[in-house]
Amino acid sequence: MDFQFMGGSMGSVVGEKITRLIEYATNEFLPLILVCSSGGARMQEGSLSLMQMAKISSALYDYQSNKKLFYVSILTSPTTGGVTASFGMLGDIIIAEPNSYIAFAGKRVIEQTLKKTVPEGSQAAEYLFHKGLFDPIVPRNTLKGVLSELFQLHAFFPLNPKKIK
Repeated sequence: MDFQFMGGSMGSVVGEKITRLIEYATNEFLPLILVCSSGGARMQEGSLSLMQMAKISSALYDYQSNKKLFYVSILTSPTTGGVTASFGMLGDIIIAEPNSYIAFAGKRVIEQTLKKTVPEGSQAAEYLFHKGLFDPIVPRNTLKGVLSELFQLHAFFPLNPKKIK
């Protein structure tokens, strides 16, 4: 998702593309990596964009639970809103980049809604890691090696034994 275009928001086209990607990976028995950088669901599309959360989550359910395939979610800065509420947090392994801004709602929205002050840094990857929200924090320069090790481990302990052709 391109954050430069409307804050990387997830509309119906993006939801459809991600769903098709998951379905392709499911049909081909491929591991899946989704890199998230989003301002959330695109509110200009109303309920159509919100339905993408359920659509993508449903495709991931089939991918993970029924086919037992391996999904890695990588959270970059920012990852917020509907992406955080759905496929961003559904990975078998959830990786965050250092100093990433990860939240469901922004600080201002939370403060105005709850009439409470949000502590500084409480939506930073390091703080959320210590609260157990995701697995490792991995800088980009070492991400390739970490992903390689994860896939080697997954192949050694397959969730879905592949049939040899």
